[in-house]
Amino acid sequence: MPQQIAVVTGAGSGVGRAVAVELAAAGWQPVLAGRRADPLHETARLSGTSAAVLPTDVTDPAAVDALFATAVERFGRVDLLFNNAGSFGPAVPVDELAVDDWRAVVDLNLTGAFLCARAAFTVMKAQDPKGGRIINNGSISAHVPRPHSIAYTATKHAVTGLTKSLSLDGRPYRIACGQIDIGNAATDMTAAMSAGVRQADGRIAPEPTMDVADVARTVRHMASLPLEANVQFATVMATAMPYIGRG
Repeated sequence: MPQQIAVVTGAGSGVGRAVAVELAAAGWQPVLAGRRADPLHETARLSGTSAAVLPTDVTDPAAVDALFATAVERFGRVDLLFNNAGSFGPAVPVDELAVDDWRAVVDLNLTGAFLCARAAFTVMKAQDPKGGRIINNGSISAHVPRPHSIAYTATKHAVTGLTKSLSLDGRPYRIACGQIDIGNAATDMTAAMSAGVRQADGRIAPEPTMDVADVARTVRHMASLPLEANVQFATVMATAMPYIGRG
């Protein structure tokens, strides 16, 4: 089969980097997007491939359109979007969250995901052979919140609606859309968990984490399915984390 092309956003670190490296090992051609060039180049080095490095602000519609136009220009098509870029935002009580901080989280986690999905949809609908797959990075917070996480939680609940709408609207065009909800993968974003994070009862307690490579392998499995099959929602989490029974 011809090499398949995967656009990965937030590819400069954490889950995005791990997924890009895993996809490259499975034979995909990665297209790496993120705000900063240097971390993207490091991901490309770790992938052991000639991954395309395209610094992109996913909150900028013109930049997102340019990302996908460049991917098509270089490789002819896009087979996969891993819609991963996101931010937690300040962990503060709702009455202390600045409106600008709320908007920044919404712009990145939700509007950025929409802009990338819209651009991918446009490409996948028109290319020959038609179709492709979009995998959105949700979160355990797409189901249950943590304390002081209203912006992040609201956006991740909204990503679930985005996933469902894309799944429905993509059916006529062989565009599959699924979502991976991740809990406590060991990345820079979750480094504080081993020292202790706030629980629903107000305690500060450490939480177990899992290897981010386990997330990457799950995304690879979702991506490897034929377009006639789809993992609609997958939850991958540290087994003993406070999710079942949280609160």
